Amino acid sequence: MTAAPDDPTRASVIRDSLGVGLAVGAYGFAFGAASVAAGLSVLQTSLLSLLAFTGGTQFAVVGVVAGGGSLAAALSSGLLLGSRNTLYAMRLAPLLQARGLRRLLAAHGTIDESTAMAIAQKSPQLSRVAFWWTFGGVFVFWNLATLLGAVGTSALGDPNRFGLDAVVPAAFLALLAPRLRAGAIERRVALGGAAIAVVLIPLTPPGVPVLASCAALLLATTIPGRRR
Repeated sequence: MTAAPDDPTRASVIRDSLGVGLAVGAYGFAFGAASVAAGLSVLQTSLLSLLAFTGGTQFAVVGVVAGGGSLAAALSSGLLLGSRNTLYAMRLAPLLQARGLRRLLAAHGTIDESTAMAIAQKSPQLSRVAFWWTFGGVFVFWNLATLLGAVGTSALGDPNRFGLDAVVPAAFLALLAPRLRAGAIERRVALGGAAIAVVLIPLTPPGVPVLASCAALLLATTIPGRRR
């Protein structure tokens, strides 16, 4: 049944979607700080949030850059983590039914949060409402927070004096932590990714350990039957 514009169910979906957008978007501040601490400019940091717009990919890129890795390694690790969004797009396509430029915009907004909110709804109409409002909320708040974090960190001068060089590894730990609280299989995959990185650090150029461990984390997000 199609929800009317003033339907309280639709209103609650919008409210929840904006709540998710605000909560997730706030983490953009950490990304902005981490990116500048890794050596990127405020402009580069903001463009990365605007154009890449997926937290795991962005943290992967600045993590490799902070470790002295090459641009190829940074982009490869980011693309590897972001490739899971392709699976999300396959799931969402029948629900969104987007066409033309709207389809390109939907592809940009297909992230963990917008996917989870969309597939949790009871009807295709509410799924579309949840997707677009979650995407819009996360996009706006994430980019605003990124800019604030980048500008604030840049104004401090050398980030290393304040220990902000630790933001990048801390962010990767935050990405890994949810896997450790998940099921046994995902926990083993996450620990395997950490072990791969530890083993490769003394043996390979900077950036390669992150790239290899990202492959293991990607497996954790695509295990069949896992609810997103």
